[in-house]
Order: sequence, then C-alpha cells, then structure tokens
Amino acid sequence: MAGTSHSMAVPNFVQEMHSVGERLLLKLQRLPHAEPVEIVAFSVILLFTATVLLLLLIACGYCCTHCCCPEQRGRKIQVRPMTPP
Repeated sequence: MAGTSHSMAVPNFVQEMHSVGERLLLKLQRLPHAEPVEIVAFSVILLFTATVLLLLLIACGYCCTHCCCPEQRGRKIQVRPMTPP
C-alpha cells in the first residue's frame, strides 16, 4: 500500500513543478511591463534563490572533497601511552 502512495506522489510533484515553471515563465514575459517594485521584488527573490543554490553547490563540493578523497586528508599520528619510569 505504501508503494501506491509513493507512485501517486510523483506525478503530483511533476505536475506542480510544471505549474510553477509556467507561472515563472509568465512572470518573466510580463516583467518588462511591470512596475519598478515588482521588478525589484522579483530580482531579490531571484538573487536569494541563486545564492542558496550556489551555497549548496559549494557545500556539496566541500563535503565531496573531504569525504571522498582520503589522500588529501592530513596524516593521523597515533598517540601511545607513556610508560612510567
């Protein structure tokens, strides 16, 4: 039964993303005739989205570099207990 709900969620998600894309395209087409406040608001939202995506890309790159490439890690030195004199 759980597989059925998952398979129903995927088309709904795709349909929602398609709807968001159409609204964004419509907004872009109307942007040259928009008021200055709308242009600034749209630019701020676009800049925020681009910043989040860039930070996500940097975080993934940093993680992959440090997790997947062990030869770039610093050497580990084993500490041995001192024997009493």
